[in-house]
Amino acid sequence: MTPTSSSLPEADVAQVRRWCEQRVPAQVRDQVRIECEEAPRHLTVLERRPAWRAEPGADWSALPVARLRYLKSTGVWTLYWRDRNMRFHRYDRAPATADIGVLLAELDSDPMAIFWG
Repeated sequence: MTPTSSSLPEADVAQVRRWCEQRVPAQVRDQVRIECEEAPRHLTVLERRPAWRAEPGADWSALPVARLRYLKSTGVWTLYWRDRNMRFHRYDRAPATADIGVLLAELDSDPMAIFWG
């Protein structure tokens, strides 16, 4: 895996971006989007919705849903959930793993309804 400028594995970042895009059907992407925001050591999955007022140039709102943190020294990812105060906490039902697909599957299935409600 080739690292990106942020030291995250490029293939993993691309996998998360594809996952986000596939999460919402094309016909409703004018109402909701799932996106990935990249930082030096983590990816944040965001739910975006259009501004309440339909003014030209109004920004979409962004609500963090989950965070995927990468530990370069071990090459593993961990999944975090967001509380009502916008703080992230380790999601202990999914172990740290080098396979980000495992964490995306957990996020997708959301067995505890902690990510998507």
